[in-house]
Amino acid sequence: MLKLAIYGKGGIGKSTTTANLAAAFSKLGKKVIQIGCDPKADSTMNLLGGTPVQPVMNYIREKDEEPETIEDIAKVGYGNVLCIETGGPTPGLGCAGRGIITTFSLLEDLELFENYQPDVVLYDVLGDVVCGGFAAPIREGYAEHVLIVTSGEKMALYAANNIYSAVQNFEDRGYASVKGIVLNRRNVENEYEKVSNFAKERNLEIIADIPRSNDITHYEDQGMTVIQGDASLPISQVYLDLAKKLLEE
Repeated sequence: MLKLAIYGKGGIGKSTTTANLAAAFSKLGKKVIQIGCDPKADSTMNLLGGTPVQPVMNYIREKDEEPETIEDIAKVGYGNVLCIETGGPTPGLGCAGRGIITTFSLLEDLELFENYQPDVVLYDVLGDVVCGGFAAPIREGYAEHVLIVTSGEKMALYAANNIYSAVQNFEDRGYASVKGIVLNRRNVENEYEKVSNFAKERNLEIIADIPRSNDITHYEDQGMTVIQGDASLPISQVYLDLAKKLLEE
């Protein structure tokens, strides 16, 4: 089982990257689970035709009880990707990271991985806050590898460095390691050079270079990934190539 946590600054394109990667893995014949670990709960929408799945924390609040089956808190999306969102507390109240911890514990109780037996599990994690909850995929053994999504923008690289440092803090405990950098271009000046230097200084590889593409926006407006919209597009091939590379390694 390939278990990846995708981290990066808020708004950098983690959810777009994760959803297209999930679609690419499914296109390659793999059984995939995508778990959105952000209170906004929008990670999986483009796998679900733009219709969100009810987040786990919302279910618990509204029902005042824990779900009894995976079907209560999951939807099957494009390519039979199983979509789950942790959600978070009522805005302004409580700890957002607690939603991740609660959800992960619940998924263990429901024996999700034993029963579903996925080939690939993707965790889409907000990277601005590396508290105990948001670091759970790194340190609790859920993910084996971390992909850091960044552009060449200063604050994106700043967040990427914080994520890298957090992962390094757990390195000697046998937890997840950084697999590489995903460059999600914003067309800033000397962008590749900036990100390449960042990666080299940390002995990391840029494992995907995703160009700006109007096709992504075009299909997201329709609640789709570009893989679903048109798998023959050059931008779709970038995601498919990344999925193949991750599977091969």
